[in-house]
Amino acid sequence: MSDMNTPAASKRPPRQARTGVTSTGARKAGSKSDRSRSREFALQGLYQHLVGGNAVDDIDTFTRDLAGFSKADAVHFDALLQGCIAEAAQLDALIVHLLDRPLAEISPIEHGIMWIGVYELSHCPDVPWRVVLNECIELAKEFGGTDGHKYVNAVLNGIAPTLRAAEVESDRGSRGKKPRA
Repeated sequence: MSDMNTPAASKRPPRQARTGVTSTGARKAGSKSDRSRSREFALQGLYQHLVGGNAVDDIDTFTRDLAGFSKADAVHFDALLQGCIAEAAQLDALIVHLLDRPLAEISPIEHGIMWIGVYELSHCPDVPWRVVLNECIELAKEFGGTDGHKYVNAVLNGIAPTLRAAEVESDRGSRGKKPRA
């Protein structure tokens, strides 16, 4: 007698492949680095600031008590949360000229992700520019709207050559060269 004919077996969802991504294309929690987790917590804090106007110290205290925070890079979280809120006007000034609509019409999730991206491009030279873009795209896939990751990618790709000119030029130049035979 086969187990597949039992009622319980037919009600189970199909098994997912054991890759590092979910069905939506976002990375699974187990495959995330400490810095990726810190970006997620920073995004949650920035959302609280953008939507609720919460004070940075209140957000910080609340976030540190959340489950899983111990697996995040607390130093990077501090830099992102404190830095993005402190430099909000400067970050918005860099973002706004690349938008196709007023900043007020941008989802607070995508807005926070763009803050994180611009902040890291500006202040975290140890993180390669392509990693910054990729991490922000992953955040947008996981937390943003349906095509929010495409919008975030376009904006950050437009800002990267300004903030990381030499690195972007070097990277793009080396990608265009054919290897010698």
